[in-house]
Amino acid sequence: MPRLRIRHETLYTYERPVGFGQHRLLVRPRDSHAIRVVDAMLTVSPPGETRWLYDALGNSVCRFTPQGQSTALSIVSELLIERYPAQLSDPQISDPQTATPIVYGAADRTVLAPFIEPATEDKGGELLKWLRGQVGSPQEPALDFLLRLNQTIHDSFEYQARDLGAAQEPAHTVKLGAGTCRDFAWLMTEALRRLGYAARFVTGYLYSPEQAKVRGAGATHAWCEVFLPELGWTEFDPTNALAESSDLIPVAVARTPDEATPITGVIMGDGGQASLTVHVDVRPADSLRAAA
Repeated sequence: MPRLRIRHETLYTYERPVGFGQHRLLVRPRDSHAIRVVDAMLTVSPPGETRWLYDALGNSVCRFTPQGQSTALSIVSELLIERYPAQLSDPQISDPQTATPIVYGAADRTVLAPFIEPATEDKGGELLKWLRGQVGSPQEPALDFLLRLNQTIHDSFEYQARDLGAAQEPAHTVKLGAGTCRDFAWLMTEALRRLGYAARFVTGYLYSPEQAKVRGAGATHAWCEVFLPELGWTEFDPTNALAESSDLIPVAVARTPDEATPITGVIMGDGGQASLTVHVDVRPADSLRAAA
């Protein structure tokens, strides 16, 4: 598995100096059998106190409080990682509960309950109507259904890049027929919860040797994880119709998109006109040595 270098730059600028409260940074993956952080560096300006911790979902979180006042806040995360995704080429699934409808054992269901309960409303029924049109035979294996739904969202919805703003309500994405990666990930997550699946929202990065042919490359990315008996948490990216792909580099998981925002925090004072610039670069580590 080739190593990848990731540089994630975030710059806030203000017309007038402001003070800063605590900021929450979700920019570093947690080491696991699927991803190894070989090296990591966080550069911040203005400087301030940093404290690393794991949140309730096991995400690696940095609590950062910039000191003093400034007209700019810069946060640069640099990572060197190795990625080892699970393979879905020929999974041997013998558990009869891994079929449609999905059934979780009592122990798993207790832990998974927050990810089974939908977090959004569908007052007009648009999401439910769309979802009913996707459901196939009750004998369809769950993994086959998930792969099909993943592909359907990719094929049926128009991708529209949108750098800023919260994820759309899933019902709105269905009505609009378009969205960005976080909209499609949230649509799949909330749709599956209405069918009894445990699903969670994932943020991270996307790398592909053919960057121009993938949606969402060169920026932060979002997708969906679904819990399946025998397979555990399994990745599905409806933006690009990917499943358990080494192109997906997870950083944080959450119940809702708001909880997975890479950087959140507060400022103190009236900074006037403010702007935000985000740049993400993901490339093989070998390419940097070759360029040098």
